[in-house]
Amino acid sequence: MKIKEVIVVEGRDDTAAIKRAVNADTIETGGSAIHTRTIEKIRLAQKKRGVIIFTDPDYQGERIRKIISRQVPGCKHAFITQEDGTKKGDIGVENASDEVIIRALSEVRTEMAETAGEITADDMLENGLTSGPDSKERRIKLGEALGIGYANAKQMLQRLNAFQINRDEFEAAIKAIDKERE
Repeated sequence: MKIKEVIVVEGRDDTAAIKRAVNADTIETGGSAIHTRTIEKIRLAQKKRGVIIFTDPDYQGERIRKIISRQVPGCKHAFITQEDGTKKGDIGVENASDEVIIRALSEVRTEMAETAGEITADDMLENGLTSGPDSKERRIKLGEALGIGYANAKQMLQRLNAFQINRDEFEAAIKAIDKERE
């Protein structure tokens, strides 16, 4: 599988895992202290070929994703779950199987700067995604179902709208989560 866009990852081990699974070029951030030159490389890649941000499913990975998204608008995003990226207690893209990496790259989402906000905070509350005993677990399942990763309630709402998840997609995912509980 050949990927046209340049994939932004955190480090060498992530690059090795990506190249093992697909034919793609990568840019490594070298961690969350992203150098200005790295941001410039990512901007150029976005302009010429497009960029897919594919960071680890942990706090640092989400921090890197946010930094790049703010500075380089219009990037695509690939996500894996913590479960799919964990091996011997270590979480990262480098631990994901080829199949998981390929699936994540085939389900990329593009973040839009201006969003209409189809999903609201009331929708989140009504569907048990905020301030409930199992709201975190429901957000984890929602992020997995929609391929947008885990986020806290505020970030999940922002992500739902930034990735233009429509009401039908949202409701179908909620129904699947509810059906799973039965």
